Order: sequence, then C-alpha cells, then structure tokens
Amino acid sequence: MAQQSVDAESAAVFAPLVRKGRPEVAAAVAALGQLHVAGVSVDWARYFEGSGARRVDLPTYAFQHQNYWIVGEQRGTDLESIGQESAGHPLLSAVVNSPDTDSVVLTGRLSTGSHLWLADHAVGDAILFSGTGFVELALRAAREVGCTTLEELTLETPLILPEHGGVALQVVVGSPDDSGRRAVTVHSRGEGTNLPWVRHATGSLAVAADALRAEDVAWSAGQWPPAGAEPVDLDGFYDGMAEAGLRYGPAFRGLNGAWRTDDHVFAEVGLPEGTEPGTY
Repeated sequence: MAQQSVDAESAAVFAPLVRKGRPEVAAAVAALGQLHVAGVSVDWARYFEGSGARRVDLPTYAFQHQNYWIVGEQRGTDLESIGQESAGHPLLSAVVNSPDTDSVVLTGRLSTGSHLWLADHAVGDAILFSGTGFVELALRAAREVGCTTLEELTLETPLILPEHGGVALQVVVGSPDDSGRRAVTVHSRGEGTNLPWVRHATGSLAVAADALRAEDVAWSAGQWPPAGAEPVDLDGFYDGMAEAGLRYGPAFRGLNGAWRTDDHVFAEVGLPEGTEPGTY
C-alpha cells in the first residue's frame, strides 16, 4: 500500500506499525499517515475501499467555513467541564462544595511566575507568603459560605514559595456550629508531589461581627486621623526592615501613613504606583 523512491540524498523514514500499549489498528493507520506526510505514496483508495468514503474538494481559500472532520464530544478544560465552580479570585481558582457536610474547599495555585508580586515579600533569601495574604484567603472563603467576619486567624507554619514552579493551595471551611461559626484552615503542598499537606493557618468565621466599642465608633465615623492619635515617623521604615532581614519589594511598599494611641495603631495603606491590579 505504500511506496517511495529513495535517492542517495533522501533520509530514511521509520514508522512503527505496532507499538506497545496502543491498539494495533490505530498504530498502523498512524504509521501510514506519518509515511504520507514524509512523501511516501500511499494507496488511500485501496485503504478506504468498501468503507463508502469518497474524495471531496478542499476549500478554495482559508476562510470558507466548512469542516471536513467528524465533530465529536468536546472535552473542555474549563472548571464547569470537570464539575467545579470558579472562585473568581486572583489566588483561588475553584470551589468544591460537599453536599453531605455543608463544608467547602477552595483550591488554587501560588507561583511567583504567575503572580510576580509574591516575590516582593521575603525574609532573608526565602520568598514568604504574607500574613495579609492568609487573611485575604480566609475572607474569600467567608464570603463563599455567607459569613461576614473573620473572628481569628492563627498562623502556624510559614508558607515558603519556591523560586521555580508553584504550590497547590486549599482553603477548607468546615460545617457551621449552632451559632453559625465555621472553622477555616489553609493548607499547601508542592505541586506535582505526593508530599503531605502542610497546615499553615487556622481560624474561625462568624455570621455577624461583635458590637463595636465606643472608641472604635468614634474614628470609624469619618474622623481621620483619629482624635488623640500621634503620628508615627516612617522615614527609613522599609530600609530598616530590610536591615532586619525583612525585604519588601515594590508591591508591599504601600504604607502611606501611621498613627498610634495607647491601644491601637492606625495605618493608611494604598497600592504603590505601577502595581495596580492586572499590571503586576
């Protein structure tokens, strides 16, 4: 069924007809296709004899929208195609709900390749996922289950990001108790590994916040800076942190002002110039 004239300058073409672990018919047809592409004359009429197949004219130009291949079931890579929901979050990709326990798992992936700004938070030579990052993950999980308050969050183990590749991430929210509170945990492990999951943070979520204290109401009503708060000198703040081994890159230099009272520290924070969402 296949013939080729080979001169002295022609390169040999090897096409395996039988391959371990593959159906014999599929392997043989793939070999014929490989030979055809390499310039071997294949008797396709004989191959399709008795099948009812016939030749058709090819489109005369690239934009004639008529296909000549079998349309089968489409298997997409979107989350709905694998039975999950999108988390709609820059660090979390999918949401998985448990129908039996009313618990929720939010999954994602952290990498300095896909999120460049993560590398701007380092302790010594280690790229460390920030504490505020854990707070953001817990708050996103709270919104998923209808909670409005992150009551507490305890950091147990640092999450050190690799220079290359990333880590798989899971935020797990447990079933509610009688008061509506839920436990929340954050775990990670190196992607592509079978290593145990590491728990980095634990906390609790609540449906409603406790009543604000009188002094909190005073400054939250619009008075800024808060009455009686003394300004904190921030000159050389980031340089001093770097000398102590805490390296903050551009994305983490958003502290614009700070004030202190006997019991509180108030801060004014904003995204540094050039690090707006979607640009860094």
